[in-house]
Amino acid sequence: MDTGTKEGGAARVTFPVTGMTCAACQSFVRKTLEEQPGVESATVNLLLHNATVAYREGESSVETLVEAVRETGFGAELPQAAASVIAEQEDLDERLDGEYRTLRLKAAVSLAAGALAMASDFTALPAGFLLLPLTLFVMAWAGRRFYVKAWSALRHGTSDMNTLVSLGTGSAFLYSAASTLAPGWFHAHGLGHGHYYEAVLFIIALILTGNMLEARAKRQTAAALRGLGQLQPKTARVMREGREVDIAVEDLALGDEALVRPGERIPADGAVVAGESSVDESMLTGESLPVEKAAGGLVTGGTLNRSGALRIRVTALGASSRLAQIVRLLRDAQASRAPIQDLADKVSRIFVPTVVSIALVTFAVWMAFAPAPAFGRALAAAVTVLIIACPCAMGLAVPTAVMVATGRAASAGILIKDGQALQRLESLDTIVLDKTGTITEGRPAVTDSTLDERALRLVASLERLSEHPLAEAIVAHASARGAALGEAARFEARAGQGAWGVVDGVEVAAGNAALMAERGIAIDEALTAAWSGAGKTAVYVALDGALAGALAIADPIKPTSPGAIAALRGLGLRVLMLTGDHAATARAIAAQAGIEEVIAQVSPEGKIEAVRRLQAEGRVVAMAGDGVNDAPALAQADVGFAMASGADVAFDSGDVTLMRSDLNGIPQAMRLSRLTMRVMRQNLGWAFVYNVIGIPIAAGALYPFTGLLLTPVIASAAMALSSVSVVTNSLRLRGAHLTERES
Repeated sequence: MDTGTKEGGAARVTFPVTGMTCAACQSFVRKTLEEQPGVESATVNLLLHNATVAYREGESSVETLVEAVRETGFGAELPQAAASVIAEQEDLDERLDGEYRTLRLKAAVSLAAGALAMASDFTALPAGFLLLPLTLFVMAWAGRRFYVKAWSALRHGTSDMNTLVSLGTGSAFLYSAASTLAPGWFHAHGLGHGHYYEAVLFIIALILTGNMLEARAKRQTAAALRGLGQLQPKTARVMREGREVDIAVEDLALGDEALVRPGERIPADGAVVAGESSVDESMLTGESLPVEKAAGGLVTGGTLNRSGALRIRVTALGASSRLAQIVRLLRDAQASRAPIQDLADKVSRIFVPTVVSIALVTFAVWMAFAPAPAFGRALAAAVTVLIIACPCAMGLAVPTAVMVATGRAASAGILIKDGQALQRLESLDTIVLDKTGTITEGRPAVTDSTLDERALRLVASLERLSEHPLAEAIVAHASARGAALGEAARFEARAGQGAWGVVDGVEVAAGNAALMAERGIAIDEALTAAWSGAGKTAVYVALDGALAGALAIADPIKPTSPGAIAALRGLGLRVLMLTGDHAATARAIAAQAGIEEVIAQVSPEGKIEAVRRLQAEGRVVAMAGDGVNDAPALAQADVGFAMASGADVAFDSGDVTLMRSDLNGIPQAMRLSRLTMRVMRQNLGWAFVYNVIGIPIAAGALYPFTGLLLTPVIASAAMALSSVSVVTNSLRLRGAHLTERES
């Protein structure tokens, strides 16, 4: 459980909340938390039974927030200290399993009692005296949750699903008990002598059955998290005092050397010290092809070692491990809310009082117009209205879809940060793609050079201090030719232009045409044009203010880029490429990738301005970049796609992190978003239509024309079915085909 993190200047905490059963409960707890001093935002998840709150320290605290929830009558606990991924997931599974088993037992007993009541002769006095204590027992044991929560809600001036169930079953039970204990009085006053014990029992049984099926479905929605939690092995084989020892993963320490045999899972993030093997990283990327690993390579805990033996040095443990970060991101996403949920929340705040009012009107109308005995008929109709209108389906409509969709995305190597991002993906119409490392491999290499050995050595000595990919290519090129690199002094990098400094007393400048122009150095325009036309970037080198030559550097396009870009255009998106490269070079690469619009020669600040200009045109813009240099532009975009790179995953840079460093994840994420939003609307539509149609029928609107009148038992079955149907519809997303073109 998240014990507290910092996010955007505010503290952030997730803690358990128990006792919520419907959208009204969820909305009430959220409203309560948002009203607390210092709270900036609050999200409450009905499925995960937790609340996530961002608050300002000094104005509020975790203890205050937990106590605020408890005062509303719902259960809340302080978050537990950080535990391992396995321990957290096992705890979640244990709670879900326990909830399912408890509900199953109570539902079974209630159904058996209902069957007994139905088989009894209700009109006989002995049967009534037998069913009265039996019904009271079921209400006090199996149905206790409804009455306790309804009373708590009443004390706090609110209402929820439990209010409707309690009013319905409570009124039916009191009428039946009175009829059993004083049948003569009922006959004398023309009220009719009858029992509704079987209705009370079946209502409780069917609602508990629906809750049980929901609990089982909840466990299915957490399948992606469970799969990730089970990836981490429980033991690791390490070297201790010169011999191999098996220890618990929790006992690993940074710097430990672990031995991983073929077929075993890697116990922790680390660097390969010795050995060669292929490693299955599909749990991270969704890509089934194994990745070759050798000395110096990086491996991730939880991935599967396929062929050879590896010795790794542990570099990250616990919460800082890659697997833990993925699990935490996925849990946060599944606990988040999509904006479309606001509609359900607004309705739920007035829904229960409205339904109670309708039930009272229904009772009055039946009392006024129904034939004798009117009281029994009026009571049955009012109870049916209360039961059929329980707003469970509204509370489950959106969260279930968010949970299943984010889990499905994670299985494909797509980490969606929250429900808001999932919803925004649907409305994208423009995407801006960074070139280096996004469209291209991000591993540029020198292809042509007009430099002599001295100039090459000097420029490589300068570029050794730069982290730019082009600089790395120059250093690698010089090193491959045996150049003895020196030390650079007064190094200065110019974003989007290049770098300059002093090496061995020589002033060295290396960069693009803009840098040379700034320093008053003329360049070979013909050479620039030739290289640019071939998709190569020209890096000019000047020594002591005079042009010494140039290097041509090319960064090959990823094989998957053209197909992914075609898929984006097929989804109706306007696709642009953004780069700091020379315009001619950029256009050549864009043409190879299938992009027609190019914005070239832009600085990192210029990328932000490009996104803003598109947004000013009314465009809904996505930006895809490496998640580090492009972080400001990713934040400015409506949806930011951060491309994973090696072991350094920029989890916080974008709204979506693509674990596989290719663009195919973007159209896949969009297809999933469109399908998920369709499912959400279906769920909400079903929830609303169910109540719009069900409540009038339950009240008896069709009775004068068709003689059709629902019973409380049928109403409870319909209510349970509505909730289960919403969850089942959301579970369809688990099998969503993300690679098929959407019609």
